[in-house]
Amino acid sequence: MVWAQGQRLQGGKYVIEAVLGQGGFGITYKALHVPSNELVVIKTPNEYLQFDPNYDKYIARFIQEGQILARLSQDPHPHIVGVRDLFKDGETHCLVMDFIDGENLFQLVTRRGAIPEAAAVKCIRQIAEALVVVHEAGLVHRDAHPGNIMLRQNGKAVLIDFGIAKGLVPSTKTSTSKAGNEGFAPYEQMVRGSREPTVDVYCLAATLYYAVTGQRPTPALVRRLDDEPLIPPKQVISGISNKVNKAILKGMELEAKNRPQSMEEWLKLLEAPEVVTPPPVDPVHQREVVRSLSMNIPVANTRESDSQKIITIPWGWLIVVLVSYSLIGISLGGAIADVKNGLIDQTGAGVVAGAEAVAVAVAGAVAVVWAGKRLLECFSEFDTFLILIGTSSFGLGLGWLLSSIFQ
Repeated sequence: MVWAQGQRLQGGKYVIEAVLGQGGFGITYKALHVPSNELVVIKTPNEYLQFDPNYDKYIARFIQEGQILARLSQDPHPHIVGVRDLFKDGETHCLVMDFIDGENLFQLVTRRGAIPEAAAVKCIRQIAEALVVVHEAGLVHRDAHPGNIMLRQNGKAVLIDFGIAKGLVPSTKTSTSKAGNEGFAPYEQMVRGSREPTVDVYCLAATLYYAVTGQRPTPALVRRLDDEPLIPPKQVISGISNKVNKAILKGMELEAKNRPQSMEEWLKLLEAPEVVTPPPVDPVHQREVVRSLSMNIPVANTRESDSQKIITIPWGWLIVVLVSYSLIGISLGGAIADVKNGLIDQTGAGVVAGAEAVAVAVAGAVAVVWAGKRLLECFSEFDTFLILIGTSSFGLGLGWLLSSIFQ
């Protein structure tokens, strides 16, 4: 019979508080662990199975898989419910697990509708990583539907309620037949009780379908018997990425052989980079790109050449400009000083200074022309003008200063 609230187990070590669920194989209770005053979950086989000829096999599998889960809990995984104890109370075998406070994924989607893709994928990835560990231990969960994925307050997902010994229980008695799980179990599990990892791949892909669309996927049995197609999730929510759409459809292939054969393989589909179609390009720009490719000029080299233009300054010609205008400044400064000192009249000074300035200015003009051409390769016309004016003015001033010092 089902234990009532207040039922004490193990001499009062555990106290039953409520029934959390009842499936074809087992009953799940919420209980209090009295020594620690912490809530736990206790799972037991259904007592009616005692009349089944395979009852001993059910119990043997229950104990074996419970022991495996207990060993996994010795090195706790953050996304797998922890197993605390395995004991027998009277004639009833009991598996004690951590109580996970929060709501399950089914409740969340019922309350909020489809959840954002990024949040859904993060949750499913956590459960998939947990299932990798479970599969490596030789177990298959067989019930990784939204109702068995608990969401903690910190946002982390935890896989609960392992379908212990489900492969031995007739499919008509297992939880896969419950309306709450409809659409999440693959065809071979419902018909043959398959225990392959591809069962969990299908179930988790179907759970991701439900999370991102807010709708249950078409049940595998209906797809098989009625030839009803599975509506791609992207047709339900157009914003779903091609990557996630493909991962879901691949994981929900009707035939197990067509699915990824391991959880790791299916996870890689979720990790595959999204192929982004480039935006339309203006025809003029498009022709430029084609011309660059035909010339075999890599983009990196083009950028490198641009940076080389920026730093390629004709220092030699600028120095010639500077020296030329410095000489002009010296000539003019010397002539003006001679006039002030009365060494020569103003007319003579003008002739001398003009002759010297013209001679030097010719060289300066040539330097300005060549420097200007080179500067225009790297700078705008305005910047080139400023550089040449600055250089020549600095040269005149420097020449005038030198002339004043040595007079």
